[in-house]
Amino acid sequence: MSGTEAIGNRTLTPSLETGVGALASSALAHESRALAAWELISVAASTLIAEWAVLAFSSNKTLLAVPIACAFGLMFYSHRLRGESLRDLGWRTDNFTRAARLLLLPMLAGSVLLVLVGWVWFGGKFSFGERRAGWEVYGFPVWGFAWGLLQQYVLQSFINRRAQTVFGKGAASIIVVASLFALLHLPNPWLMCATFLGGLIWAAVYQRAPNLYALALSHAVLTWVLISTLPAAALHGLRVGYKYFG
Repeated sequence: MSGTEAIGNRTLTPSLETGVGALASSALAHESRALAAWELISVAASTLIAEWAVLAFSSNKTLLAVPIACAFGLMFYSHRLRGESLRDLGWRTDNFTRAARLLLLPMLAGSVLLVLVGWVWFGGKFSFGERRAGWEVYGFPVWGFAWGLLQQYVLQSFINRRAQTVFGKGAASIIVVASLFALLHLPNPWLMCATFLGGLIWAAVYQRAPNLYALALSHAVLTWVLISTLPAAALHGLRVGYKYFG
């Protein structure tokens, strides 16, 4: 047929066909945003359950594996469902230099800020070069890199990407990522401030150059600066959730 398409006893004009297609696309986009929002809530809830509920009712730390496994299972399934490749998620090396360059100035600024806070607020009792978490000064960044890589995968490859689906790329999704990162470090006030600021930096860089290795290196270095400039009493041993009070 020319110009129209028969549907039962009616005809569908090209303009009406375009409108129907637009409505269908809009509905699919809304459904995708709603699903992404529920995914964000589910992963955050699983983490909060691990931090607050499990240890509050049992001293058996192996039970933490249950909510953590649920969270990772959801993330892996979500990646597969959406067809996200390892490269999409940031497991890549081709843009490492670009990501590192974007991180350099914010890292320097953050380090200077931490030194100033440690100097003004806590009297400048720095501990650079001392053992941390059972590691010598040269060993801590190795442990910190591995732990940072895991956190940045969750924070960027999942939370950041789903936040972009819901709120779009830019300031809104970046703030959501940083806020969730800080929320997951309740009720440790200094750590919440640090993770919010770090979350802003890392989320913004990931959206421009998604590279988990550069972010993990940044995470390790800034964590080392944080625990070397602020006293252990202020950071409560980096404890969060129910453990903060124990």
